[in-house]
Amino acid sequence: MTDAVRVEHLKKSYGSVKAVEDISFNVQKGEIFALLGPNGAGKTTTIRCLCSLSKPDAGLVEIEGISVIQTPKQARALLGYVAQEVALDKILTGRELLELQCDLYHLPKAQSRSRIAELINMLGLEDYQDRQTGTYSGGLKKRLDLAAGLAHHPKVLILDEPTVGLDIESRKIIWELLTKIAQDGTTVLLSSHYLEEVDALANRLVIIDKGKVIASGSPSQLKQKVGGDRVTLKIREFTPLEEVNIAKNHLKDLPFVEEAIINTAQGNSLNLVIKSQPNALSQIEQSLSEIGFPVFSLAQSRPSLDDVYLAATGQTLLDAEIEASSTRDIKSEKKMQMK
Repeated sequence: MTDAVRVEHLKKSYGSVKAVEDISFNVQKGEIFALLGPNGAGKTTTIRCLCSLSKPDAGLVEIEGISVIQTPKQARALLGYVAQEVALDKILTGRELLELQCDLYHLPKAQSRSRIAELINMLGLEDYQDRQTGTYSGGLKKRLDLAAGLAHHPKVLILDEPTVGLDIESRKIIWELLTKIAQDGTTVLLSSHYLEEVDALANRLVIIDKGKVIASGSPSQLKQKVGGDRVTLKIREFTPLEEVNIAKNHLKDLPFVEEAIINTAQGNSLNLVIKSQPNALSQIEQSLSEIGFPVFSLAQSRPSLDDVYLAATGQTLLDAEIEASSTRDIKSEKKMQMK
């Protein structure tokens, strides 16, 4: 059976910047598939290549077996695309915007009216359809943007950060809508840097870091691969790294500790992978007290997608976000100095 989306060895650079170095994945028909990674990882560039908005330097990109590179017009006809930034004409009403979208896809008037009524009902826009979109809240704008992406019954719906900037209630509404869309047979591909969003929605995912796929599978598969419970040991600020290393090596001698990783991005902390063990936290605390090492806090949890990212890269997704943000700030400052 032909995959809904197929990407093989995708590469894309902008000048000297390698936005995507080597990304491959396939999306099966009717599933929700996610690209997870920090800002700057290459998610948006990958999506732009999928939608024929950017031409790859190398690689294969197909929608329902149709090459996006060789026959972009045919591929675009199968796609619905919802960008990260909502772009709505503030003067038009919700209904008028959907009518314009249907006209752009040359839908017959009768079909257009039927589809608009269906979308307005499905996305809960009945009370807002005749209001100008400039009066909409952020959540309503996102719902209308989603309706516009679905107007022509696309085979594949692609969304770039679909809930960024939305409040919790609006995010949950969007999640429910995407789940329903997939259940009705539309393939959904989304990018996100929200761990809980991907965990809640995705049948499968790839984790992208610095333009490369570092892990792939279902959320449960990826978490199982990491194995063990997690213990986060918060350390008093300004504790010397040498002392943290001593504590790390000391804890690794405990029979139930499988791995210990020092995290210095947000103040020193130790992230431990442990086997199931009664009273693990009290034993860790006692072990550290034997060497006089101060503990600020201890917390135990089951593996998460952030643990998958941590195991693959040595830092959490939040750390990667902070690092990428710092890099962007430094580059911006240098550009200002050059001016």
